Amino acid sequence: MAKVLISDALSPRAVDIFKERGIETDMKVGLKPDELKAIIGNYDGLAIRSATKVTKEILAAAPHLKVIGRAGIGVDNVDVPAATARGVVVMNTPFGNSITTAEHAIAMMMALARQLPSADRSTQAGKWEKNRFMGVEISGKTLGLIGAGNIGSIVADRALGLKMKVVAYDPFLAPERAQAMGVEKVDLDTLLARADFITLHTPMTEQTKNLLDAKALAKTKKGVRIVNCARGGLIVEEDLKAALDSGQVAGAALDVFLTEPAKENPLFGRDDVICTPHLGASTNEAQENVALQVAEQMSDFLLTGAVTNAVNMPSVSAEDAPKLKPYMQLATNLGSYLGQLQDENVVSVAIEYEGAVAALNTKPLTACVLAGFLGAQLETVNSVSAPAVARERGIAVTEARHDRASDYPTLISVTVVSQGQTRKIAGSLFGNAKPRIVAIADVPIEAEFSASMLYVRNQDKPGFIGSIGRLFGDSSLNIASFNLGRQTRGGEAICLIAVDQPIGEALLEKIRALPQVLRARALRF
Repeated sequence: MAKVLISDALSPRAVDIFKERGIETDMKVGLKPDELKAIIGNYDGLAIRSATKVTKEILAAAPHLKVIGRAGIGVDNVDVPAATARGVVVMNTPFGNSITTAEHAIAMMMALARQLPSADRSTQAGKWEKNRFMGVEISGKTLGLIGAGNIGSIVADRALGLKMKVVAYDPFLAPERAQAMGVEKVDLDTLLARADFITLHTPMTEQTKNLLDAKALAKTKKGVRIVNCARGGLIVEEDLKAALDSGQVAGAALDVFLTEPAKENPLFGRDDVICTPHLGASTNEAQENVALQVAEQMSDFLLTGAVTNAVNMPSVSAEDAPKLKPYMQLATNLGSYLGQLQDENVVSVAIEYEGAVAALNTKPLTACVLAGFLGAQLETVNSVSAPAVARERGIAVTEARHDRASDYPTLISVTVVSQGQTRKIAGSLFGNAKPRIVAIADVPIEAEFSASMLYVRNQDKPGFIGSIGRLFGDSSLNIASFNLGRQTRGGEAICLIAVDQPIGEALLEKIRALPQVLRARALRF
């Protein structure tokens, strides 16, 4: 009989679901890491919320663990790579608390507009400062939506109901989808200049980290009000404090902070800042929904092998898994490569399969390509939800199989068309197991994927390799492999460099400053 441990507070109904499905269940809330480590080896499944930290050490002590179920969206408290390496499926419930989080953002915006917390404290202190708390109307104001995914689209719908105008910035939002939502798609600078209120609904990635810094805040309309119920690291807190001090920003409402639990913060103690302790998903309905959903998903997996909402593998049958596993990794890496280079609005993604792979079930492979591509900027996307996310954003996805002759026995090619840009990459399996790049933008180049890589598009001129090599040497960063391809002599070339450690921003800027370099981007796989 399968056995599940619930280590965070979940609805009692979740326990009932496990037991009704014939799964032995223990609920032990508040375990310390050593206590969890001591008993986790007895369980096949672990159901958690945000309190339990599933580290590499915990996973190493869990030889029988097959699945981790996170009741909620974020899996920051789970070492997903370590779980994947040990063959543990990590599931979440990405849509169970979307409405709740969106409603909290709207509530924060309303409270900010009318200074409700300060007015409440003043009135309950026996004061009657009616003239002190002069608010602003929501109706007719422009809301700037940063991130127009599931939660952002709900916020937009509610804001339109409040008679607001909505402009949205999201690189993955297609114009057709924006039109259907009733919002105007704009670039970030335009949003900052026009918005009376700004709400953030984007994950924390390398592209979005410190998105609202001093430079961005200086571009906002004077007197803007900012609401963040997404991730704390999206806003530079010291820069926001300075903008509030200067009056550039009239107020801020924050549910998330760079460091949590936030026991102290430079923004605390201000009348123009409203703070809540990460309550976005904290409603009875949301807690019940995600608890029941994770119990059903884990039960299905443990009893039948069905995989739903896994963040580290697509939906795939047990029979197909061994054959598809190396192709899944190849497809994910190909998509991730293109996603990490993506800056423009995406129009379409086309995947072509040739040779041996064309005879397999390619649906999970296409999902892996999309998960890798979208996951480079959207942390909650996985191979299960990626196709729906692509449709939601109006991205046309096509899949084609060919039996034509190729230089490789099996080949996957991915082409991404954006507004004004087309990018393409092709990959194969060497030895039927090792994913490898074989072409970029139709330029032949063979390279293995590595954890840390550098992509460079450069002019094919003497001295380039020596110059870039010296920069790596001066930075004491070891080059593991160096792969260069070109179409014509003296034209443009493409370079992929695998390195032993992540490439810092300082080194990247020096590389970009080389006269032969046209573009450089650090990649992680």
